[in-house]
Amino acid sequence: MISDKGQAALTFGVIAAMLFVVGFPLFGIFFLGAIAYFVTRLFAHTSRQDTRKIFEFYLSANEILRDDERRWFGFEIQESIALGERTLKSMRSAPPLVHFALGALYTKSGDHTSAVQHFQQILEDNSIVEQGIVYPTPELREYVRVLRKIEREPAESPMTSSAVRSLERMRKNRGEKMLEESKRFAAQLLSENEAAKELLNEHGQISSGVKADTEIMNGDRESVSPANRTANEENQASFGGGRKPITEVLHDIYDNKV
Repeated sequence: MISDKGQAALTFGVIAAMLFVVGFPLFGIFFLGAIAYFVTRLFAHTSRQDTRKIFEFYLSANEILRDDERRWFGFEIQESIALGERTLKSMRSAPPLVHFALGALYTKSGDHTSAVQHFQQILEDNSIVEQGIVYPTPELREYVRVLRKIEREPAESPMTSSAVRSLERMRKNRGEKMLEESKRFAAQLLSENEAAKELLNEHGQISSGVKADTEIMNGDRESVSPANRTANEENQASFGGGRKPITEVLHDIYDNKV
């Protein structure tokens, strides 16, 4: 069986022979060959980096998710989640195990809505499970190549092999249960948020009503007060301004009696 490098060399040899037959300069053939070699190496290096990040994420996720009574800080969980999200964005077709590990990490962080999104993609959508991926991308093919090598020779990468097996075992034994629990918590959180919004709306309406009543009362006070002052002044004028002094009243009574 010819390896990938052998197939690439054979393909380039055939193309170079065809170009030489049609009269293409020998220097140009070597120049194109050098360009093709460097481009191939560049893409291969990028693909290997992406594959290495996937297994680094597996190691980080498994260390946090395994039940060994260790207490993890929130920022450590978030950093592992960020690594997994970057892995997803760097690949057009990420391995299903990446989605499961991310869902489990989101569950541990308390973000059950995001956990449901990742769990559903591999536990309810059959097109994303391993059997449903028939036409792999170059990144996924490189990932599978490394994965099979780790599975055949676990002694060369014991920690990575253990992390992959642990995550796969968790996915098989607890995946469905974790999905149902995340759905329940997400629905409960949604109902609580809706209730809180309704309470805030009612509180806002009550506050608006109290404010409006206060403004009306202030306006009535401003509009009524001058009238009250005028009425008081008129009353004072009628009772005080038209009233005779007590001395004049006494004189009138005395004169009438006389």
